[in-house]
Amino acid sequence: MSSLRQFLQIAFRWQRGRQGTGYDKMLLATAMWPIPFDSYLIRYPEGAEIPPHTDPVSNGRHYRLNVVLKSPRAGGEFICANPIFQTRRIKLFRPDACEHSVTRVVGGSRYVFSVGWVLGRRPG
Repeated sequence: MSSLRQFLQIAFRWQRGRQGTGYDKMLLATAMWPIPFDSYLIRYPEGAEIPPHTDPVSNGRHYRLNVVLKSPRAGGEFICANPIFQTRRIKLFRPDACEHSVTRVVGGSRYVFSVGWVLGRRPG
C-alpha cells in the first residue's frame, strides 16, 4: 500500500514548516476517512515565527485544535482575531476562515500538539 509507505517515510521525523520561518513539524497521524484529519507536534525554536496567513481548503470547513505543551519565556503568542475557543494553552479556530499567526519566539522554545480536520468535504 503506497499511502502507508508514504506515511512511514515522513511520520515521526522533523520537517521544515511550509511557512519557511524557522518552525519544524512532525507528522504523528493522518487519515482521509471517516473524517480527513492530521496531527502534528510543532517545534518553534528561538527566533521562529509565523506571519499572518490563512490555510484554504478546496471544499469543506477546516478546523484546528492547538494545545501548547511548552511556552517560551517570551513571544510565541498565537494571534487569531476570531478563535472558536481560546485559553492560555488551548486554541480552537478555523484556519481557512480566520487569519492567524505566531509572534517571534524569544527565550527558549515553544512546542504545540496540533490536530486539524475538515468537515463537509465532498468525496472525489
